[in-house]
Amino acid sequence: MQNKGLIKTFAILFGILSLYSISFSVSTNAVEKEATDFAKSMVSDPTDGKSIAMYERKYIDSVANDTNLYFNLFSYNQIKEKALNLGLDLKGGINATLQVSVKDILIGLSNKSKNPIFTKAIEAATAAQVESNQPYIDIFFEKFDELKDDKTLLSDADIFGNLALSERINNNVPEEDVKAIITAEVDASISTAYQVIRTRIDQFGVTQPKIQRIGKSGRISIELPGAKDIERIEDLLQRMAALQFWEANSAQDLAGFFGQANAKVLEMMNTNEEKDTATKKDTPNLLDDEPIVPEANGLFKYFKFYGGNSSVLGYANISDTTEVMKYLRMKSIRSLLPASLRHTKFLWDAKVNPGTKQLHLYAIKGNRKNEAPISGDVISDASQEFQITGEPEVSMTMNSFGRKKWAKMTAANVGKHVAVVLDNKVYTAPVVNGPIEGGRTSISGSFTVNEAKDLATVLKAGKLPAEAHIVQSEVVGASLGEEAINKSILSFGFALLLVLVWMIFYYGKAGAFSDIALLVNMLFIAGILTAFGFVLTLPGIAGIILTIGMSVDANVIIFERIKEELAKGRKQKQSIVDGFSFKGALSAIIDANITTLLTGAILYMFGTGPVKGFALTLIIGILTSLFTAIFVTRLLIDWHTNKGGELTFNTKITKGWFQNLNVEFLKKRKMAYMISGIVIIAGIVSLATNKLNYGVDFVGGRSYIVAFEKAPAATDVADSLNKVFGSKPEVKTYGSNDRLKITTKFRIKEEGKEVDKEIKQALFSGVKQFLPKGADFEGFKGGFDNQQYGIMHSVKVEPTIADDIKKAAGLAIFASLLVVFLYILFRFKKWQYSLGAVVAVFHDVLVVLAIFSITYKFMPFDMEIGQSFIAAILTVLGYSLNDTVVIFDRIREFTGLHTKWSFDKVVNTGLSSTLGRTINTSLTTLIVLLAIFFFGGDSIAGFMFALIVGVVVGTYSSLFIASPIMYDTITKLNKDTKK
Repeated sequence: MQNKGLIKTFAILFGILSLYSISFSVSTNAVEKEATDFAKSMVSDPTDGKSIAMYERKYIDSVANDTNLYFNLFSYNQIKEKALNLGLDLKGGINATLQVSVKDILIGLSNKSKNPIFTKAIEAATAAQVESNQPYIDIFFEKFDELKDDKTLLSDADIFGNLALSERINNNVPEEDVKAIITAEVDASISTAYQVIRTRIDQFGVTQPKIQRIGKSGRISIELPGAKDIERIEDLLQRMAALQFWEANSAQDLAGFFGQANAKVLEMMNTNEEKDTATKKDTPNLLDDEPIVPEANGLFKYFKFYGGNSSVLGYANISDTTEVMKYLRMKSIRSLLPASLRHTKFLWDAKVNPGTKQLHLYAIKGNRKNEAPISGDVISDASQEFQITGEPEVSMTMNSFGRKKWAKMTAANVGKHVAVVLDNKVYTAPVVNGPIEGGRTSISGSFTVNEAKDLATVLKAGKLPAEAHIVQSEVVGASLGEEAINKSILSFGFALLLVLVWMIFYYGKAGAFSDIALLVNMLFIAGILTAFGFVLTLPGIAGIILTIGMSVDANVIIFERIKEELAKGRKQKQSIVDGFSFKGALSAIIDANITTLLTGAILYMFGTGPVKGFALTLIIGILTSLFTAIFVTRLLIDWHTNKGGELTFNTKITKGWFQNLNVEFLKKRKMAYMISGIVIIAGIVSLATNKLNYGVDFVGGRSYIVAFEKAPAATDVADSLNKVFGSKPEVKTYGSNDRLKITTKFRIKEEGKEVDKEIKQALFSGVKQFLPKGADFEGFKGGFDNQQYGIMHSVKVEPTIADDIKKAAGLAIFASLLVVFLYILFRFKKWQYSLGAVVAVFHDVLVVLAIFSITYKFMPFDMEIGQSFIAAILTVLGYSLNDTVVIFDRIREFTGLHTKWSFDKVVNTGLSSTLGRTINTSLTTLIVLLAIFFFGGDSIAGFMFALIVGVVVGTYSSLFIASPIMYDTITKLNKDTKK
């Protein structure tokens, strides 16, 4: 092997970097365990999950910026940012898709036009959106063009040529240009919604949030692992935004007030401390390492006051902002404000300091009506530009109405501050240097280019606050996440142990070297996931564990090839060289893994949430397993043989297994066709009559996993919920008998955050009689650790997005088949090979669907057809192709080597010579999947069952469908081919 030293150096460095990345997760877990131990020591009732969670947060807040945690280099906040990201299903939290209402944006742009053609076009577009994947605005333009008469134009004064847009849209502007302007305005509004939501989440303080726009659809995907106050978050995400301009007070104006407020809060604290002394638990106060001096124990314990003429009053840590606002809202504190400042509003900065996690506080000059002097609807344009010094700034232009108000406001505040406020967060509060006339002004500050662009986006579309509502959501309780982690670790450890033992049992010392490479592979995967900030989900863990089974495949192919060379009488070193060469096993390994990579890539492109996580870990696992199998195993084997060691690549027990086989596979193809035909026909009949158990992903609805203290009968719960829902929901046991999965379409077509709350209230009313005595709605909603009853997990999917998910799933499967067909055609030069492979995987998909349709009603686990099932189907597709391509590669090789053989002998010999590898790989993969199936938990049991069926069927189809189809099409269409 050339460049052996370079490969060894790379592997060692990569391993060290992986260990370094993983070390942050180890340190984070250690701190969080300390937090849990401290919290439990402070609470007398170990089942009081809310109190435990509160003390955990207090402990974490106390060490958040302590740099003594990790070799005196990093604080908890810093190591947490570098630790492995856990998804919702492992950590709890919420995953939501928000739909920004393009309909509302258009109505706003038209100034709520009553034009009959406009309103009819809006109604028609809204109805058509349900059945279409097109962006709403494109549908609206189509419907408007269909409905309009010769006199009606988009640019008419009573539609988009209104006062607000008259400077850019009038009857002299071509219709296509008007459409382009409106499209840009809609896109700007969606960008603003994205910016507003991102800012809100940053202020909320959720660790490692993930927020992104979904193309041009007007949808925004949000994932908040670890979030527990779900109702507050849902309200935060859906609240409408408002851009405002306010006069601002300086710190100097409020110096006297804050001095008095600090003294008043200190007095409150001392009074409360006296009351609590007698009942306080005798536990060391781990939150305060230093004695508290009186000056820092009032309001200033949480808030640092600056003073001076700055618009910034001071700062507080994010964790303390709630405490600060609690005091500043108290009547006894607000009464200390001078009469001239009685309506002062205290608002936080929009931008979190990333290094310190602190927020600045501002004082806004409010009024009795709480109405801003100027609102965002006066902004006609805004853009990011550069000052003469090269620093980024934001330039904004107002309409004629806004120009007058802005000139008046700035003239009255020369030398003072004016604040730009969005969603009750202050973006900037600059000093006014002089009256600003003409409606054009610049906002400068310590902006980066991106921050200036974001502010310009907010200013430009601030006049268009659009309703956003959750169209898809998944909420996972923290307790369910912890349970999933424990089961995942168990299944992972058991599966890994089985594979390690099997490889040593089958291949002896060579198997031990393969095991070392496999462990290195696991290290690399963990290191890459951590270093690049990828999110690990439960299906992601399944992807890693599946990689364990599939990663041995490369070594199995190599070892089997080396055994063939040894059987021919070649020397050990030459056999090893040939086994690892491109002419040996490498060609088949690369072809097989590329086909799996292609399906993984398509799954990643079309999937969302956990499905994307599964695809990501599968892709990473395939790449790292290729490196470790080809290079790390080779280094270990060469090291052993160079020392004079002997390798037989088998043990006394396994010696001779699957060697010199001569199975007549093609003679059995008609029987195989018949068996497959019967199963597929039975499946088609079942699909037509029994159908499939579609999950809410595909049909829309709400699904809840509810925990009870005692196991109620599913039928009794369904009858009780029938009274509040008006129709019976689907209720079935989920895992243990004290958990039920409740699925309903009750009011799913109704939009609005209040609807979701009302459904939960109705659910609580319907199941209350089965809950513990004294159970309340707050406890039932869940979202905290050590939850004993209530909602552990919930999913909501509206019908529109369910249709989109189904279409995307179908497109993903079709794209996979097409890409694989083309790749195999490219590699094997004959379309018959591509046809055989595609027919085989199509056969596998039909069989899996048939089995699910026939068995889902009596299986003791959830067999819903949703996004995870599509991930399983595509994985089966990739696995089956992997197997098929290895066999095709050997058939192609024998075709070139044995030109005098009949084609049926070539095919049978190719199948027989790879049978050892086929059975070995399938067996190890099945062992892994069965381990996950039995120990991985209820949430992925159906997913694993689909993979198990797929691996069995995929192995069968590689032997009895793919190769026979290829053989039949070649021999029947090419009469010159010798049978």
